[in-house]
Amino acid sequence: MPIFVILAKFTTEGIKGIKKAPERLKAAQEIVKSVGFEIKGAYYTMGRYDYVAIVEGPSVEAAMKGLFMLGTGGVVKTETLVGLSMEEALKVISELP
Repeated sequence: MPIFVILAKFTTEGIKGIKKAPERLKAAQEIVKSVGFEIKGAYYTMGRYDYVAIVEGPSVEAAMKGLFMLGTGGVVKTETLVGLSMEEALKVISELP
């Protein structure tokens, strides 16, 4: 199943309501599960992004649906990367002409 690295930044509204983070996290976890994904790791971070999550799920389409659902809350903006495990990437590399 595809792996996605989700990089998130709080919106102004999101940071103003940071004390609601535990409730928001629970709601986000429910959204992730509802589209068939599993959270492999989640971290609050300092620097360019406020939050990083690594999730695994069935498809790009399911990921997009979940990200749209998260985005409607208006508290975070995301940038998402699709990842391959080292093993998967090495397989691709081995098949190069």
